[in-house]
Amino acid sequence: MKSNLKYVSQDTDRHGNVRLYFRKAGKKVRLRGPLNSPDFLEDYRQALLGRSPKGKEKLGAFPTATKGSIRQLCIGYFQSSDFRKLQPRGQRVRRGILERFCQNNNDGDKPYDRLEPSHLRKRRDAMMDRPEAANNMLKAVRQLFKYAMKYEDYDKNPAAVVEYLAGNPDGFHAWTPEEIAQFEDAHPIGTTARLALALALYTGQRRSDLVLLGRQHMTVHNGADWLRFTQQKNKRNKPVHMEIPIAPELRDVMNATPMGDMAFLVNGYGRAFTSNGFGNKFRDWCDAAGLPQCSAHGLRKAAAARLAELGCTEQEIMSITGHKTSKEIARYTKSANQKVRAERAIDKMSAKKES
Repeated sequence: MKSNLKYVSQDTDRHGNVRLYFRKAGKKVRLRGPLNSPDFLEDYRQALLGRSPKGKEKLGAFPTATKGSIRQLCIGYFQSSDFRKLQPRGQRVRRGILERFCQNNNDGDKPYDRLEPSHLRKRRDAMMDRPEAANNMLKAVRQLFKYAMKYEDYDKNPAAVVEYLAGNPDGFHAWTPEEIAQFEDAHPIGTTARLALALALYTGQRRSDLVLLGRQHMTVHNGADWLRFTQQKNKRNKPVHMEIPIAPELRDVMNATPMGDMAFLVNGYGRAFTSNGFGNKFRDWCDAAGLPQCSAHGLRKAAAARLAELGCTEQEIMSITGHKTSKEIARYTKSANQKVRAERAIDKMSAKKES
């Protein structure tokens, strides 16, 4: 199909993908497809006004990327199915990391086939004060070169052999029982803050899932209320379907708290939180309770630890949190498992002494 719009051209790459462009006065700007879609028309309108298309961030809007450069490789990657299968937030994060990678010392203009592991190690080491950011940079570059190997007939991935930095071995701070009690004292039952705490503790879900849970996810099984939903992380390529019974403690908080319909957690305007908005609000709730060291993510870890202390197996804990492997669960529950084993050891020793 050809477009009747002025300055629009299209071509087909060697993989059969149709690419749309806005060409005027020697400049060439890539437009999102498909032809005449809302995204395409919005990009076309922005290009007519001489602006970068709104739907593209800085990297995707560079019309003069040097052939064979890291920047051009990024632009191709952003159009690939490997990138587009990511959730919108994942796309924004990945794009931002690669954009910063290209902007550093104008590395985006350098040939991608000249990038060596030694170059990446230097970049990594320059970020030693931010190990998680350094590791995320390496992960993004690894995915970029996986694309190069699939679509550009390139035969190596320089990031694949670069070691990650050792970050915080304990990860996010896991709430202690005393910290949970302190939060509950500051935010009594009936408040949105208390509802958020209970949802996190008794479902063990990420904040991206907590903000979406609503009445549409409720079902009844064997006379009990359950939550049935699909986790947002990797929803497009590796979906994890969850069914979790609503604990009586959570049910009591829900019954006593004003909630939304399509989202249990709503802000002051009666609208559902975004994931980032919820994280920021929970930060405020923690600060108000005198808990600057605590976060919403730490509650997921605390939920897993509480289950471990109750004697639940890793498989049972994974059935609540939705983890596919026990590696992360083992990290979450390390201290809890040690506590349980120590208690059992002392009990056995005491029983033997009494006999």
